[in-house]
Amino acid sequence: MPFEKADRLKRLPPYLFADIDKKKREVAARGVDMIGLGIGDPDRPTPAFIIKELARAAKDPQNHRYPDYEGLLEFREAAAGFMKKRFGAALDPKTEVIALIGSKEGIAHFPLAFVNPGDLAIVTDPCYPVPATAVSFAGGEVYRTPMSAKSKWLPELKKIPEDIARRAKAIFLAYPSNPTGATATREFCEELVAWAKKYNTIVATDCAYSEIYYDEDDKPLSIFEIPGAKDVAIEFHSLSKTFNMTGWRIGWAAGNAGLVAGLGQVKTNVDSGAFNAIQYAGIAGLTSDLKSVEKMRRVYKKRRNTVAKALREMGIKFLKPKAGFFIWASVPEGYTSAGLVSKLLDTGVVVTPGSGFGACGEGYFRIALTVEVERLQEAMDRVKKALGK
Repeated sequence: MPFEKADRLKRLPPYLFADIDKKKREVAARGVDMIGLGIGDPDRPTPAFIIKELARAAKDPQNHRYPDYEGLLEFREAAAGFMKKRFGAALDPKTEVIALIGSKEGIAHFPLAFVNPGDLAIVTDPCYPVPATAVSFAGGEVYRTPMSAKSKWLPELKKIPEDIARRAKAIFLAYPSNPTGATATREFCEELVAWAKKYNTIVATDCAYSEIYYDEDDKPLSIFEIPGAKDVAIEFHSLSKTFNMTGWRIGWAAGNAGLVAGLGQVKTNVDSGAFNAIQYAGIAGLTSDLKSVEKMRRVYKKRRNTVAKALREMGIKFLKPKAGFFIWASVPEGYTSAGLVSKLLDTGVVVTPGSGFGACGEGYFRIALTVEVERLQEAMDRVKKALGK
């Protein structure tokens, strides 16, 4: 017998990708070779030394029992050490760091700790969908602040209406950005911290792509490089992209002790922590010489440059990312975001419509650099043919 879904699910917008997924299946059924540039899932394997540590830790019977809710102290120490070395951020691993079952899990649970029904939270537009959904699940109201190429895909804090700013319990951001690939400047981060203090607003930042950058001079920032950020901020980190560990589900949140504790209180009631063996594998990555990450960055740089060259030749405008492994490109004249995606699907090339990330994403599409250069070139050749370029 049918059962009625909860109102929180009814309030969610229609799943934009349903028709796209259906068409993908139809095209694949015709025998078309599919090149998937839609999902941000690294194609390279997890480094061997991390897998070796997992195998060692998995054999230890002590790791077969329930893990600590907040994560192994050793893992939190490794995460804090990484942030100190990488960003110069001093964090207490006992009170200011918590292990996550992937950063997505932490972002999804965080509003449950601090957003009451009727509270307002600000989310950028375009944006990774999870923060807005999580705020809605908590009964909160979502205000989407627009971003554009003109604003360099940063929210214009001064343009947020005064009544919205005063009501805002939290603001959610992601830099390096998914989907745009934009990075936050130090000046913006300083403005953000000052703005949050003025309005007593929580800053929740997603920093999952911090280690995917292309030049030493363009290393992405942590919010905790800004003086006073720890008074208002929590930052979510992931091993998924840094060490090709998307399926392993391991990450951490760090920052203000009260914010970390609130998230921890939610987690003690809804999950039992990350498998200890995976945490030990994460420690191996975080305390390594990071040569595997340097090698991976070189791979992504070649991929980025391949796609950038092809888009330039086609006359398609795009943001050449300084970080992350997405390219945010303008839809050619005469197409909507979904319309272009549908046309390219007919050729077996899967990209993501910008409109899936918010109204301000209309007119753009996202390309994930998650296949080898040869496949990327083949995909670009198909796009060129499909568009008659």
